[in-house]
Amino acid sequence: MRCALTGPGWLPGVVATLATGLVAGFLSGLFGVGGGLVIVPALMAVLGMDQRRAAATSLAAIVVTAAVGSASYAARGEISVVGAGVLVAGSLLGAQLGTWLLRRLPERVLPWTLIGFVALVIITQQLRVPVRQAALELDPARVVALVGVGVVAGVLSGLVGVGGGSVIVPGLELVVGVGDLLARGTSLLVMIPTGIAGTVSNARHHMVDLRTSLLVGVAAVAAAPLGVSSAAALSPAAGNVAFSLFLLAVVVHTLVRSRRCVRASQQG
Repeated sequence: MRCALTGPGWLPGVVATLATGLVAGFLSGLFGVGGGLVIVPALMAVLGMDQRRAAATSLAAIVVTAAVGSASYAARGEISVVGAGVLVAGSLLGAQLGTWLLRRLPERVLPWTLIGFVALVIITQQLRVPVRQAALELDPARVVALVGVGVVAGVLSGLVGVGGGSVIVPGLELVVGVGDLLARGTSLLVMIPTGIAGTVSNARHHMVDLRTSLLVGVAAVAAAPLGVSSAAALSPAAGNVAFSLFLLAVVVHTLVRSRRCVRASQQG
């Protein structure tokens, strides 16, 4: 497996890894996502990592990225610590349900689960006027809604490996009714404890390339504040369209990955 950043050809690998971190950090700040959609395939293509090691290394880098991104949103007053805690509780429950369903649903059904979710989100977003200034005022109904959003994020994470901002941001906007920047800042905050827990587990099994994750994380830290500033500069309507395009990219990436897995299993 080719995944070292040392040796005669180390410089191109380092440059490509840093570039990956810059793109992932910008997307993280812009959309409130972790950036794994960029990091995982890049590590596989540039450093020759298998998908499992790339995903584990990406998760470690995302912890750093999410911390800086959420701090940038916090400086603007655009995070909810209590809301993030409720979302984490829901996502932990949903992840268990998602992994249980993963063992029982036919593999061909899984990508269509994501496609259906994304289609619903995009259609709903176009029917709803996006807002910027909408605080999260917790009451029993909103707490239940937050738990529900977390559960859905956890289920999709367990089923198709997509969660975090791709689910939490539209969930907070459409279900709970918060502003777009608050949704993104809170989404990044949620990723920190879940990312740390996953990284500790992966490190125990020697699945994480810490040197590579540090390089990606350092580059992402430099770009995340720019993504946050860009998100604030975009109007809610423009940010809505941009996020819909991002969700479509997630679907395409998931379908391509699913096809490759099917082909690999058939060839094996």
